[in-house]
Amino acid sequence: MSPDPIQHARRHFFSKEAVPGGLVSQSILRSWTRCQALGLEGRANALPEPVTAYEFAITAEEAESFRRLCRPEVEALYADAQATDSIVILTNASGLILDTVGSLDFAQRAAQVALRPGVPWSEQIVGTNAIGTSLAEGCPIEVRGAEHYLECNRILSCSAIPILGPQGNVLGVLDLSGPAETHHAHALGLVTLAAAQIEHRLFDRAFREADVVRLHVDPAMLGTAREGILVFEDGCLKAANRRGLKLIGRSFDALGRVTWSDLFRDRLTDLADGGSFKNQNGTALVGRLDGFERSPAPPRRSTRGMTFAVPKPIFDAETAKALERAVRLVDAAVPVLVRGETGTGKEVFTRAVHARSLRSGKPLVAVNCAALPETLMDAEFFGYRSGAFTGARPGGSKGYLREADGGVLFLDEIGDMPLSLQTKLLRALQEREIVPLGGGQPVPIDFMLICATNKDLWERVQAGSFRSDLYFRIAQYTIALPSLRSRADRAQLIDELWSSVGGRANGIALSPECRNELSSYEWPGNFRQLVGCLRAMLALGEPGDVLTADALPPDVRRRGDDVDSKAPMSKSGTLSTLDAITVTAMHEALAAAKGNVSRAARQLGVSRSTLYRRMQS
Repeated sequence: MSPDPIQHARRHFFSKEAVPGGLVSQSILRSWTRCQALGLEGRANALPEPVTAYEFAITAEEAESFRRLCRPEVEALYADAQATDSIVILTNASGLILDTVGSLDFAQRAAQVALRPGVPWSEQIVGTNAIGTSLAEGCPIEVRGAEHYLECNRILSCSAIPILGPQGNVLGVLDLSGPAETHHAHALGLVTLAAAQIEHRLFDRAFREADVVRLHVDPAMLGTAREGILVFEDGCLKAANRRGLKLIGRSFDALGRVTWSDLFRDRLTDLADGGSFKNQNGTALVGRLDGFERSPAPPRRSTRGMTFAVPKPIFDAETAKALERAVRLVDAAVPVLVRGETGTGKEVFTRAVHARSLRSGKPLVAVNCAALPETLMDAEFFGYRSGAFTGARPGGSKGYLREADGGVLFLDEIGDMPLSLQTKLLRALQEREIVPLGGGQPVPIDFMLICATNKDLWERVQAGSFRSDLYFRIAQYTIALPSLRSRADRAQLIDELWSSVGGRANGIALSPECRNELSSYEWPGNFRQLVGCLRAMLALGEPGDVLTADALPPDVRRRGDDVDSKAPMSKSGTLSTLDAITVTAMHEALAAAKGNVSRAARQLGVSRSTLYRRMQS
């Protein structure tokens, strides 16, 4: 486009007149309006100030894994852009330039407008520009010449696209910039394809325990960066790429809210061997299901056909906010301490943080400090050389700290770590290197730390059983997970968890009375106890059943039961002979029925609820 229409649009805009249609795109006009509202001057020539060398070093270190992920596409873009005298730019999620690769001649010209590493190019600072405006608009964008809000940037023609993570979170921006006088017809298409390739690789290792569906309308596109990807956990859509969401007509807002059955007419397992299927609108697609074979359903009784799922605690609104906060902290290299009672889901919370963080492609190493023998802690944490001690493995061991390299180290029950190990851990965190048992050169370590405890660590500091300097290093931000009894949404939560463990899928319902009993119980064991209870009830149910309060375990059931539910006791406190015979008969009937409770009850001539109660007593 000739610069004349753009200059014409600028004259109208800065004269506060209506801009005639067709001169500039609506996204550019929206950006100009935002910049004007911020008080930016279009004729200003003040260059953006780079961050300090220390700040940039910290930012670059945090973004190193992201830079490595993007490097193949950055190099490929550079090769494509050589003929147009351009440079490739990679920024972080806030628009701070991390790296530039490309034409030396143009790089020197670009540096005159501060287009170099360490300089922020957000719209609020630099006005309308491809990097900042793509972040503000949330989509690919091209900004040419005088479309830049600041006149000093008119020498640039830039095309940029945000790089999105599997949950729709912005990881950074990929930009291709060149001189405004050169025609860059394919620049936006090149960066869009490169970003798709980067985003495609994010799914390679991050969802090994989920069902990953790869789909397209063209079978030739499966396996390429142009395929759609949808990730389902327990039938719920948890992650996706842009192409996958476009194929189902949804946005990233659908994550966590829609299920497979909401989207498709066919069963998820029908895609295990590949094939065609249809969405709910009848559009024909082709696809395949990854992960079905490596994530089989837990063992089940073939005579029952029962499906058991492994549920995860469902976060309330406050915990969901805390989760997003924790992700930002981890991405900013700030250690997090998670506090909560036993069973509140501290490890599940940490795994959710890891999955949403920039380190999701690297390992999450979870260690229960209370479960390790003190004599083995040094070796388990710091690793050892071959022959370091009697019984050491011939090849040595990396240790937990090195196994977490590039990823996240989760130390559960950190309050139970002995003082001797606290000292060594503190030194490792300060120096970012360790020396394995048996000696040798120090080995650098790179991980983010999340700790968890069900104790008051500050009380332990005051009591002298936990180092204060380690406390202040690991507890730079504390997140408290609520107990189950404090949740006001327990009734809804029980319905969601019942569906999550497989109750709905197996056609077994909870009666209102049963739901009331479950929601009014205090649950001292929190989620762990509740999920265990629901799974036990599911195992004892039959398809089509509506479970009453009789199906609850005795310690959960509050109301008084009839005489059948109470075992008559002799004076000595033991079961009476008659009751012992009854229990034996019940066990024998269940064994003969191969665990089928209904069949056993029919053989005994008693109700299933009576059999449940007697077997649980």
